[in-house]
Amino acid sequence: MAHLDMAEPRSDAFDLLGRPDCVLHMAWHGLPNYNSAHHFEVELPRQYLFLKYLLMGGLGRLLVTGTCFEYGMQPGALAETDPTRPSNPYGFAKDALRREIEFLKRNLSFSLVWARLFYTFGDGQPETSLFGQFLRAASRGEALFNMSPGDQLRDYLPAPVMGDMIARLALGHGDPGPVNVCSGKPVSVRSLVEGWIRERGVRMELNLGHFSYSDLEPLAFWGDATKIRRLLSMPDGAGRNLTTIRSTEGNLP
Repeated sequence: MAHLDMAEPRSDAFDLLGRPDCVLHMAWHGLPNYNSAHHFEVELPRQYLFLKYLLMGGLGRLLVTGTCFEYGMQPGALAETDPTRPSNPYGFAKDALRREIEFLKRNLSFSLVWARLFYTFGDGQPETSLFGQFLRAASRGEALFNMSPGDQLRDYLPAPVMGDMIARLALGHGDPGPVNVCSGKPVSVRSLVEGWIRERGVRMELNLGHFSYSDLEPLAFWGDATKIRRLLSMPDGAGRNLTTIRSTEGNLP
C-alpha cells in the first residue's frame, strides 16, 4: 500500500499508486468541525492539487465522496438536479472541489462519480456521532439517552450498505457526475434510535429535547434515490484495479 502525504501532493502520485483503473477518494481532514475555515483555506487546495495530479497522470475513473451538506438548508427530497447552496465551510469546500474537478474535463478525459453521501451509522464510528453516543450509553447501562427533540427527518443507511453502494458506483460505467448515496426514505431521528434500542434489547428511555436542533441542516431533508437505483441496476465492471484514498485521521463525510 502506498503512503502519500497530501500536505505535499506529488505530480507522480498516479504512478506511485500503481496506475489504478479507478481511485476512490475518501480523504478529508478537519471533521467533524464543519464550520472551520480549514476546509476551504487548507483542505480544498490540497485535495484539488492531489486529484489534479492523478488525473493528469492518466487516471480514467475517479470517485470522490461528497456530502449532503452541499445542498445547504434546502428542505424536503433533494435530487442531483437541485442547485447546491452550501451553508457551512465544509459543504462549500466539497462543492467547490467538485466544480474544480469538472473544469478539468475541458482538457482531460476521465469519468467522475461524485458520491454525495447522506447519513450513515455503524460500528467504528466516533463517539461524537449519534450512533457512537448511543453505543457508549448502552455499554454503560445508562437509563436515559440524551438527545434532540428527535422529530427531524433524515436519510440514514447502515455503513455496510453505504459501503457496498460506493464500491458498486466505482465499478460502474459511464460518467454519472453527482449521485446521492442515500436510501430515499426519510426517517425521524427518534424512530431511528428507538429501533437501535429494540434491536439490542437494552432498557433505555429517550430524554428528548435535551439538545437543541442543529443549525447545520434543515428540520426535514432526505435524498432522492432515483439516480442511484438506476445506476446500481446496471452491470458493473468487476475486475477493475481499484485504489482507495483515505485519511489517517478524520471521518467519512
